[in-house]
Amino acid sequence: MYKEEHNIFREAFRKFLATHVIPHIDEWEEKGEVPRDAWMKMGQAGFLCPWLPEKYGGSEADFLYSVIIAEELAKSGAVSFMVPLHSDIVAPYIFRLGTERQKVAWLPRCARGEIILAIAMTEPGAGSDLAAIRTTATLQGNKWIINGQKTFISNGATADLIVVACKTDKSVPAHKGISLICVESNSPGFRRGKKLKKMGLHAQDTAELFFEDCRVPEENILGEPNKGFYYMMEHLQQERIIAAVTAQAMAERMFEITLNYCKERAAFGQMIGKFQHNTFKLVDMATEIELGKTFLEKLVRKHMEGKDVAVEASMAKSWICEMANRVAYRCVQLHGGYGYMEEYPICRFYRDVRVFPIFAGTTEIMKLIIAKHLGLA
Repeated sequence: MYKEEHNIFREAFRKFLATHVIPHIDEWEEKGEVPRDAWMKMGQAGFLCPWLPEKYGGSEADFLYSVIIAEELAKSGAVSFMVPLHSDIVAPYIFRLGTERQKVAWLPRCARGEIILAIAMTEPGAGSDLAAIRTTATLQGNKWIINGQKTFISNGATADLIVVACKTDKSVPAHKGISLICVESNSPGFRRGKKLKKMGLHAQDTAELFFEDCRVPEENILGEPNKGFYYMMEHLQQERIIAAVTAQAMAERMFEITLNYCKERAAFGQMIGKFQHNTFKLVDMATEIELGKTFLEKLVRKHMEGKDVAVEASMAKSWICEMANRVAYRCVQLHGGYGYMEEYPICRFYRDVRVFPIFAGTTEIMKLIIAKHLGLA
């Protein structure tokens, strides 16, 4: 699947991470966010939105370059640096739905790291059920007036531009009256709440967002009014693939770390990996990881061909993310007490991977989508 140019790119990105990211991860974890200069360096090196056309600051790279970036961030332990969210989840909304004016104004700056992106769907009373959002946007003159609250917003504390899902027509069924509106962080009436403390992903800022008569230019709407729900459904396919790619890479790295540990750590006169029970655990993990990798490669190829892989993406998102959590549990167990210590990488992987069966659609929602496809729901 990968060509020589992909392998060269992977090595270049690994060197970038080794120089500009990995030495600073512990500091970012302590501070609770990735500093803006790290985003700028990513942009200057061409690692943000590489798929964009050159006129918007990209390199017109194929989706595999985005996959490589997600994989290497995950394997390096820097999954909290939410580059895939910025580049491959939010930026595509602007590129595919935006007007030429919007694209020219925002995308080059996104590629340079001058603008950090976020998307605000989730609310205190609306998570998986996107049709239940209560944040409203009313057009008054040439301004949208937005009122409401969003929560669990990744990049929420640092984002300069946020794609916000708003209810714009209450007279139609819930899923038909939603629009996507771009809110710049300096918009009147917009404010950020506190950064939320999480089990994992400590370096990734997650925040509450508040809109109190927030005034946004009419032209900041993305696509057509009241079609936001359908746009989100279309874009969630790639978001779920990215989540599965990241979880798969984390599983591979956790297994590599643990296999090496089991070959070095001795107990009762032999390596702990030699005990049959532990050997079988390692064998089971290796098998599940290989199955996930094979399925994911096929899924990525079909996605790049432009095929509708919504069901397969849901399968990958549910199974691979759950598999990565099984791997995390077993790897910590095989490390024993050391696996519970923050100084060992497996500890951070364990808490960081836990959210993957939750965001971008929970495992349970993924199963409902698959069940519907099978005629069971």
